[in-house]
Amino acid sequence: MKEVDLVTSKSVRPTDEIETMIRNYSKMLFKISLVMLCNEYDAQDAVQETFIRYFNKSPVFDSDEHKKAWLITVVTNICKNMRKYKLKHNHLNIDELYDYYETKEDATLLESLMMLPQKFKVVLLLHYVEGYKVNEISKMLSVSPSAIKMRLQKARKLLKEKLGEEIL
Repeated sequence: MKEVDLVTSKSVRPTDEIETMIRNYSKMLFKISLVMLCNEYDAQDAVQETFIRYFNKSPVFDSDEHKKAWLITVVTNICKNMRKYKLKHNHLNIDELYDYYETKEDATLLESLMMLPQKFKVVLLLHYVEGYKVNEISKMLSVSPSAIKMRLQKARKLLKEKLGEEIL
């Protein structure tokens, strides 16, 4: 009886809105999750959980940028929680990441990026891949702009040391 109720119950949001959300934001959220979690399946789970939270909470946003920032914040927090769990259970499979890149240089860069501490990976991804400015990242991560600048600087330095060349 309850299964029938779940199937026949109406969603809080229209189907078109759900499809639009997934189409517009899933790729970006997946990239963030993949870099943070180093595992395709965990990244997919994090993206799915992000959309579930969005649809369950039904937040109201001022703009599309506000919505995007909220989604990034949620997926980042989900990934952090998943990493805490993974640290206790110690599992990392970087080999799966090579499937996403065509050249050896891309794979080497990705491997070096994955080895960075979490706080550096996130700011690099948001700044260089997603194109956010320091102040925007600061608001999303609830960290001061000077701390974001310092993290970017340290992350670039660490990557240069690992790769032995100027990359950023």
